[in-house]
Amino acid sequence: MDLQICKYGSQVLRKKSEPVKEITPELVELARNMLEAMYKANGVGLAAPQVGKNIRLFVIDLSKEEEERNPIILFNPVVEPEEGDNPKETDEEGCLSVPEIWAKVSRPSRVRINYTNEKGEAVEIRDVTGKFSRCAQHEQDHLNGILFVDKISIADKAVNSSKLKKMAKDNIS
Repeated sequence: MDLQICKYGSQVLRKKSEPVKEITPELVELARNMLEAMYKANGVGLAAPQVGKNIRLFVIDLSKEEEERNPIILFNPVVEPEEGDNPKETDEEGCLSVPEIWAKVSRPSRVRINYTNEKGEAVEIRDVTGKFSRCAQHEQDHLNGILFVDKISIADKAVNSSKLKKMAKDNIS
């Protein structure tokens, strides 16, 4: 199945996603198709709303092109900042649903992630940092109807406002 990535302006990107009640073979297949769509678009993460599905699922693969693929499928993920010393880090982000726009976003540097994997097993990963932390927070935002451009500075919003308006007009659904 060839999945289309929804672009800025699509209403599904603004909805809070529904929890997955049961991990079925069809949902695992959807996750695998999402990975393929993400690889094709040269992304590192993709959330179900980005392919028009209003469910709490995202996929991540931070492996480099020359490395063996290392995909992670996360059903019903909960990404929360770790307690204690956890300064915010600011780095540039982009999004497959908001093409050609890159801007700095501040996020907690350390998170913990709880999710159910494709085998139905509960998984907890603690002290997640770096690109994995940023990517998981970005994808979690998608599940809550939040886009990275909602979190950028006023200056970056001003710089990108005409591109965003055009994208929204072209992709209203």
